[in-house]
Amino acid sequence: MLPVSWAASSRRQALATEPETLDRDVLFVGLTRPQMLLGVTYGFAIGNAILITELFLVFKSVWVLLAAVLVHAVGVVVCLRDPRIFDLWLVKVRRCPRVPNHRLWRCNAYRP
Repeated sequence: MLPVSWAASSRRQALATEPETLDRDVLFVGLTRPQMLLGVTYGFAIGNAILITELFLVFKSVWVLLAAVLVHAVGVVVCLRDPRIFDLWLVKVRRCPRVPNHRLWRCNAYRP
């Protein structure tokens, strides 16, 4: 029978080397990513277009296009890390609304 410490160390080694053996298939990654437009998700691009159109109608200035580029650049940087971040945020906002005592506990606590 093997000592317990040897079994634990071999299990740790197996767990440590497991992520290194995982391979990414380019086709799988491409098929599971959301639809992208100019480096951001399609929903973000449409939301950006609506926001900039509204700002242009309110301010009637071409300088609003600079804001469009800045908002788009922020979206590209965020989408590099996780392309579904905006979809996940929208689901969180819809499914987990703030409760009235959020200010007191700084979390969604359902008991007073």
